[in-house]
Amino acid sequence: MSQHTPPGQMAPHIPTDLYQRAQATGQPVVFVVPQSPSGIPWRSIVVPFAIAGAVVAGGWGLVAAICFLLDAAAHTFTVIAGAAGPLGIGGITLRLARSKNT
Repeated sequence: MSQHTPPGQMAPHIPTDLYQRAQATGQPVVFVVPQSPSGIPWRSIVVPFAIAGAVVAGGWGLVAAICFLLDAAAHTFTVIAGAAGPLGIGGITLRLARSKNT
């Protein structure tokens, strides 16, 4: 299992043989800490835009589905109203749809 130290932190220890050699010869021990990669972290920029694009596409799909269902309901209502003819209750007659020859 590899143990990674956080950036900017010194290693928890140096190897024993390196330490003993440095003590015996007076040679300095140099730690080289790699720099973080420079540039723009593209993943942190692209992921929010991808999520927002998916939400927008889903919203437009939902709007299109609702429009289709309302259109189908309106056509169904006109077919049923045309087939039923005028409705009369008491002395009031209500035509739900116009006939094609008027």
